[in-house]
Amino acid sequence: MHRLDNRSRMSGDVHVRFCESPRGKLPWATRLVCHCSSESQAKTLWSAIERRLLECRLELHPEKTKIIYCKEDNRRRSYPNYTFDFLGYTFRPRVAVSKMGKFFVGFLPAMSNKAIKSICDEMRSWRIHNRTDKSLEDFSKMFNPILRGWINYYAKFYKSEMYKVFHILNRMITKWVMRKFRNFRGRQRKATHWLGRVALRQPQLFAHWQILGMRPPAGQ
Repeated sequence: MHRLDNRSRMSGDVHVRFCESPRGKLPWATRLVCHCSSESQAKTLWSAIERRLLECRLELHPEKTKIIYCKEDNRRRSYPNYTFDFLGYTFRPRVAVSKMGKFFVGFLPAMSNKAIKSICDEMRSWRIHNRTDKSLEDFSKMFNPILRGWINYYAKFYKSEMYKVFHILNRMITKWVMRKFRNFRGRQRKATHWLGRVALRQPQLFAHWQILGMRPPAGQ
C-alpha cells in the first residue's frame, strides 16, 4: 500500500483515485470508470478494486459492474457488452466524420435514452399547450435558462441526439399555437409554418432555435 498525493491509500497496481480518508465517505452509488488496454488487465483491475472495497466494507454492484468492449473501426471483436451509460450519456459505437471528411465508427458518447425520457417528461410537465394566457416571449423567459442548461451539457458530444428532444418541444409549441389562435385550430401544418416564420424573424427567441438551429419549417 502507498499514499497518493491526496493522502488516500491504494495498492500500487490499482491506479484509481477516490476518497477513503477516515472522515470521508463514498456515496452509496459511486460509479468508477476504469480504462484498460486488454481484457486480462480489466479482470485483474476488477479483482483488485473488489478486494479494496471489501476492506472498506463496500462491494461492487453484482449486475452493474461490467467489462465493456470499446468497439470501433480499430477494434472489431465480438463481445457481450459494448455499451454503457454514465452521467447521462450512452457510450457505444457510432458513425462519425473525421476532420478530413471521412466516415468512421468510433466509440463515442451521446445523450442517453434515459436522459431523453427525463427531459421529455420535464417538458410535458410544463403543459405548454394549455397555457394560452402566455405569449411566446413569456415561454422564452420561463424556459430558456433550462434549455440552455440542457444544451450546454448534452450538446458537447454528438449533439444530433438532442434533435429528437427539440422536435418534440416544437410540436408542443405548435399545439399551443393551435389553441391560442382561432384561425389555426385543427390546422397543424399552417400553425407549424406560422411558427417557422416567427423563428426566422426571431431566432433568438428560444435557445434551441438559436444554438442548434432547430427551427420549424417556415413554409409559405
